[in-house]
Amino acid sequence: MNERIYLDNAATTPIDPEVMKEMVKVMEGNYGNPSSIHAHGRESRSLIEKARKTVANLLHTSPAEIFFTSGGTEADNTAIRCGIIDHGLKHAITSRIEHHAVVHTLEALEKNGTIKLSFVDVDDKGSVNYEHLEELLKTNERSFVSLMHANNELGTLTDMERVGDLCEQYNALYHCDTVQTLGHYPHDLSKLKAHFIVCAAHKLHGPKGTGFLYINHKVKINPMIYGGSQERNMRGGTENIYGIVGLAKAVEMAYTDMAAHQEHIQGLKSYMMAQLEQIPGIHFNGETDPAKSLYTVLNVSFPEMEMADMLLFSLDIAGISASGGSACSSGSNIGSHVLNGIGANPDRPAVRFSFSKYNTREEIDLTVAKIKEICNPKA
Repeated sequence: MNERIYLDNAATTPIDPEVMKEMVKVMEGNYGNPSSIHAHGRESRSLIEKARKTVANLLHTSPAEIFFTSGGTEADNTAIRCGIIDHGLKHAITSRIEHHAVVHTLEALEKNGTIKLSFVDVDDKGSVNYEHLEELLKTNERSFVSLMHANNELGTLTDMERVGDLCEQYNALYHCDTVQTLGHYPHDLSKLKAHFIVCAAHKLHGPKGTGFLYINHKVKINPMIYGGSQERNMRGGTENIYGIVGLAKAVEMAYTDMAAHQEHIQGLKSYMMAQLEQIPGIHFNGETDPAKSLYTVLNVSFPEMEMADMLLFSLDIAGISASGGSACSSGSNIGSHVLNGIGANPDRPAVRFSFSKYNTREEIDLTVAKIKEICNPKA
């Protein structure tokens, strides 16, 4: 195999050459501090505000509701900590299979006595029990609800409209981690009843270290990071102008080609599923219905085997990059909290394959052939 096969796009995506071009142009020509009032500073400021307007227009919201951050984790932390503390909320609802940027933040707030934390039930595919969610909203004081749009390990989708309607009915604040779906599905914030959504540019072929937080104009919070008047006094620190320009370009390109990319990537996922089903004992974790599952993610449990712990290593040696769970938990010895949360068999090795517009059917064929070889070495 001459080149490596990259099937870990849920962890991060390769940067698009067009995004890189835009960023290099800014690096070469716009070094002024955006907070400076001279011409160099004003040029940099104009690029940031143009990027903000681009993102806002695509999401059908106001530029005043978009705040640039260092990525999804900072955006999640800001929404959760400031949303809860500044609104005096004493109860929060999440699920046990959220990203650690959400679960650990809420657990920290519970540990220090700020909130009581409730976990909504999810089924063995990772789908939210909406009846239980309503019961939790109904039987507790005003709540902060944090439920992700698509699970980063399983791909299972949550109905944002349904959650938003319930939150509106019970006067709850609704935060949705949209890191895996921003740029893969349209988010019309003029209709969605979410108070906070987030983006990490590197999940949609943009640069690492930049993202944004959408804050609905009806929600007022204080900054999480102090030290400057940047982002309309909401985030101190000199802006990452190169990253912000790259983020806007990546979101713009994602929206322009969204339908074509979805068709291509869903085709690869469906094809890989059909090929893997030929292996006895294969099980797909999460929702498999395309209408209920993120088309970029496929989580597979393999039959129990000797050297199960070496499955990912064997794929890596063969030139195939995939993941055993959330990238933010790599190196952990406790296994995937998501797979634990849906009751997956801990004795079966699981691999998350995640796809992008750059993957090909030939790569899927090579990967499946290698998997068959690993699962049945004597064949």
